[in-house]
Amino acid sequence: MVPTILLIEDNPDHQCHVARTLREADESFEVIVAETGRAGIRALDDQRIDCVVLDYKLPDTDGLHCLRAIREAHGDVPVVMLTGQGSEEVVLEAWRLGVTTYVRKHGLYPKDLLAQVREVLRRVEGAYTREQPRGQRLAWELRERFRREGIIGQSDALEEALVLAEQAAQCAGTVLLEGETGTGKELFARAIHAHGPRARAPFLAQNCAALPETLLECELFGCVRGAYTGADRARHGLFEAANGGTIFLDEIGEMPTSSQARLLRVLEDGVVRPLGSNDGRTVDVRVIAATNRDPLRSMRLGEFREDLYYRLHVLPIRLPPLRERHGDIRLLAAHFLRRHARAGSSLERFDERALRLLESYSWPGNVRELENEILRIQSGAPRDHQSVTPALLSPRLQGRAIGANVTEASLQDILDDDTRRIIRDRLQRFEGNRQRTAASLGITREWLWALMKRLGIMPPRKLDS
Repeated sequence: MVPTILLIEDNPDHQCHVARTLREADESFEVIVAETGRAGIRALDDQRIDCVVLDYKLPDTDGLHCLRAIREAHGDVPVVMLTGQGSEEVVLEAWRLGVTTYVRKHGLYPKDLLAQVREVLRRVEGAYTREQPRGQRLAWELRERFRREGIIGQSDALEEALVLAEQAAQCAGTVLLEGETGTGKELFARAIHAHGPRARAPFLAQNCAALPETLLECELFGCVRGAYTGADRARHGLFEAANGGTIFLDEIGEMPTSSQARLLRVLEDGVVRPLGSNDGRTVDVRVIAATNRDPLRSMRLGEFREDLYYRLHVLPIRLPPLRERHGDIRLLAAHFLRRHARAGSSLERFDERALRLLESYSWPGNVRELENEILRIQSGAPRDHQSVTPALLSPRLQGRAIGANVTEASLQDILDDDTRRIIRDRLQRFEGNRQRTAASLGITREWLWALMKRLGIMPPRKLDS
């Protein structure tokens, strides 16, 4: 597969020169151009990028701020920074922030840049083929694929769900997504559809709790004219409209039991009978259902048909609540801060104290609640603020600091200081090689990188090779 290079550069002449050099290379790199730092971050959010070429001078920020944002949200994606002559301080700071390498601008610098890009990609390929176990490579690839569908995170709990979702995408059976409200069930359903053989066919969604029984059945199965009061014309249902594709039935546990029986019949024989008609119409539709209830308890209470449950339970996937994805909170918060950025706002990062408050909260509304919190912050924050501070958080989050136990907070600080010291010592011992450092600590490279970000540890000048 041709590597994709993201060029973040606002000078049209430099854009043209660098892009042409990369595109005309033997590898025929695919080049995506972004003229601002924010546009570059959005491009990283939207698609897989193999290497970033980042200019230091940008119209909306500088390269160091952009590099910090890339490292916070996208971990180890290689970054080659372009700097001017006599900018040693910039280079040193870039090393501290985790730049992969840099190229100084001069008359022939695009050729130097091409050589550095080739070397960086060779090293990255080696890291994923030689140093990482196959399971870690697959986990990284899964995160990259599903990130394009809006699923952000790298926690073990999320990766377990991603593995199952990938398997479900390649199968034809029905899928049952179980999880609390706000855990991203529709995102998973769309991702399963998008990565499967039905991707080019329709994906239609229906909330089963949003309509009364008759209207819900009409919406799903269609109706003939006069089938019920107000049915002044014949209608095709979602099953016919989605023929060849996928239907997502959210809140399936709220569906009336009589409607459940009709749905079971469609799942078993693939024939839809519109309300008021005895004629059946054959359809080929995959069903992905979701519920925030405990389906076994609902069956015991007589609210959910046992036969329908086992018909849907072919490929069950449990989506973890955010409290089980502690390591993903920072990634999600940074992602939502960029997504909901206002025009003219300079808010682009989180104060460490604010991040700790976000991580200490239980998030009963899960990812949806976190996104709404960040949306509220972006909507109400003063335009001259660059960092999210505790004062900008909701009172329920600020209360975590007011009601915190001083002894517990001090103990956490002590543990963090010890962890920070140990990691820095090991990084120094292994000359900045994070793979060897992680192995010596008995943790994964991704876990080490997450700890480094949380504790504010900048990589030494000599990086992984």
